[in-house]
This record gives sequence, C-alpha cells and structure tokens, in this order.
Amino acid sequence: MRYCFLTETFATERLKVLSVWSMFGDADLSIRPHPSDMRGRSVWEQMVHQCVSENLWFKNMFGIDVGAPPLPAEETRRGFIAQYAADSAKRLAELESKDDAWWQQEVAFFSVPRSRAWIMVRRIAHTSHHRGQQMAMLRMLNRDLHSNYGPTADTGGLMANQAPVIYAYEDEAELLADAPKQPLPGPGAKPCTERP
Repeated sequence: MRYCFLTETFATERLKVLSVWSMFGDADLSIRPHPSDMRGRSVWEQMVHQCVSENLWFKNMFGIDVGAPPLPAEETRRGFIAQYAADSAKRLAELESKDDAWWQQEVAFFSVPRSRAWIMVRRIAHTSHHRGQQMAMLRMLNRDLHSNYGPTADTGGLMANQAPVIYAYEDEAELLADAPKQPLPGPGAKPCTERP
C-alpha cells in the first residue's frame, strides 16, 4: 500500500506520546512553563489537548470514532496514559484497514479540502509539536530524558559521538505496567552540543 508509511509513523508517534507522558510524575500535572503565564499549557492541559484534539481530528476528518470519551474518568497521569493508549491503538487499527483511495480522498481540513494523507502528515506534526513542548518542560523540571527520536544528553549525548538510543521501555506493555525505566548512562565526557 502506498500510504503505509503514514500508519507506520502514527504507530511510532503514539508510543512517543506515551513515553513522554511516562516521564512526568503525578505532582507535575499542574506545572506550567512559567507559573504566572496562563498562555503556556500545564502538563495536565497538554494531556487533555492531545486526547481531545486527536479525537476531534479523527472523528471529523478521518471518520474514525473509537466509541469512547476522549478523556479518562480519572484525569491522573496513569489515567491519561491508559486512555490514550487504548484509543490510539483503536485508531491505528482503523488506519491500517484503509486503502489508497481512502487516503487520497479529499475531506474538509477545517475549511479547506485536503487529502486524508495530507491531513495525517499535519496531525503527526501537530502531535510532535506538543510533545516537544512537553520534553522542554521535562528539561525545565531537571528530569532525565530517554530517547524519543534519537540519542539525548542523558543517553550519552550526540549521535555524532555514537551516543546510543535508549527508550524508557522495551515495549508498550512495560510502559502500561509502569515498569522501571531503562537506566541511562548520562551525557558522557563529550559536550552535548555542536557548539561547546
């Protein structure tokens, strides 16, 4: 299928969201990038936005309804993780059943007609944008970061220095079980920037 790269990308993106959420603690949910600035979403508001936004995009632009409320009954870190894992897995299964004609069909992207393939690229970029904001918040909280796309300062530094990719969990089941995260070696002896 011509568009399987989109479902494959969505499959990894949903795991990246879950992984980043797992790096926060329960006490972090109310934290904002700046405590007095209401423009920056709190961790809790970021989780709400991901769940509600993805639900609306999939229902309205892809015609995929998972038949569940987008938010967990208990809006805790674990509640959000479990709800998003279940709902995004159902969305992925639906996407995997679609043929090329479905992906090429134009539907309303807000007020503009676009192909579903084009819209999925935007959805993935939207999710990645918010995940990046959350990873910046983790740094502001002085937390270690496991890999999300590649090496981080906490997995050994730069890719150019052969730093490894270390995901927090071996698989989704470990993440959902809240198992201990993979140990991190730290930045190593070399600078974590191309401009030391």
